[in-house]
Amino acid sequence: MTLPSRRRSLIALGGLAACSLSLKTHAQPAWPERPISIIVPSAAGGAADFTGRSFAQALSRALNGAAVTVDNRAGAGGIVGTIAARNAAPDGHAFLISTNSTHSANPFLYLKPGYDPQKEFEPVGLFGKFGTVLIVPAGSPYRTLTDLIEAARKSPGKLTFGFYSSSSQVPSELLKARARIDVVGASYKNITQIVTDLIGGQLDFAFLDMLSAAPALQNQSLRPIAVSAPGREPSLPEVPPVADTLAGYAVQGWMGLHAPAGTPRSIIDRVNQVMGQAMADPAIRKGFESRGMQVATLSPEGLRAFVIEDTARWKEWVALAGIKPQ
Repeated sequence: MTLPSRRRSLIALGGLAACSLSLKTHAQPAWPERPISIIVPSAAGGAADFTGRSFAQALSRALNGAAVTVDNRAGAGGIVGTIAARNAAPDGHAFLISTNSTHSANPFLYLKPGYDPQKEFEPVGLFGKFGTVLIVPAGSPYRTLTDLIEAARKSPGKLTFGFYSSSSQVPSELLKARARIDVVGASYKNITQIVTDLIGGQLDFAFLDMLSAAPALQNQSLRPIAVSAPGREPSLPEVPPVADTLAGYAVQGWMGLHAPAGTPRSIIDRVNQVMGQAMADPAIRKGFESRGMQVATLSPEGLRAFVIEDTARWKEWVALAGIKPQ
């Protein structure tokens, strides 16, 4: 073959390759093809719901107005919504607002949660971390954690606390174990009911996550006396951590995003990028921080490693709290 003819052959082959690549590119379906669902594994009004709705708006804007809906699937400590997300098609049209409950604590709080948080989900990214706040009625005689502990020791079995999920039970049960007090827990369907009974005096105290507690703390009928994070919370700098009274005490939660296993990596990366941009937006960041979220973003790989570490922490906390799997 002469040089000119060889050159013409190479050009022709290059053209065919480019044409083939172009056909493959055009053959890939556009994303999104239909509305994207952000599944929130809890009722409307809580921390996960706020996170889901805030991100749904940011994702829609980033995708030029694409429809992004929020689907609240409450029940069984987040299990109902988590399984719904696990069962969704892995095509980038369903994501789960994941939490320390769904992906770290539930394997130790339930005998058969019905899903594998490591194998059946793809990590997308992290929104941030948060602690919980110990709240008492404003008219309560307990102005400090020490007051509450001393009262519980004087009247074993008399003081009551509320919780709304198995993981939300952990801070109170851990307090009970570390302080060696006998207090009685009452299970509620949601945070709103707990706040109502705190104000009404039917409960003596409750630990509420920082994001959900923010609206409640605007009510002068409630008073925060301690936080579960190892240090002071930026949104409540005057409230001391439980660890000041009980050395080593610490419980923190987190909010993230996961997708069904098998979701294309290109979509995972795009959504992670939108998460980073959203949490860097001053208005969105302020909204989260004003509710007690310590904003922190992670790559998919970073979130995977973080969840593995957090799972070990919750295993220890659940054991120390003496909670038996349901």
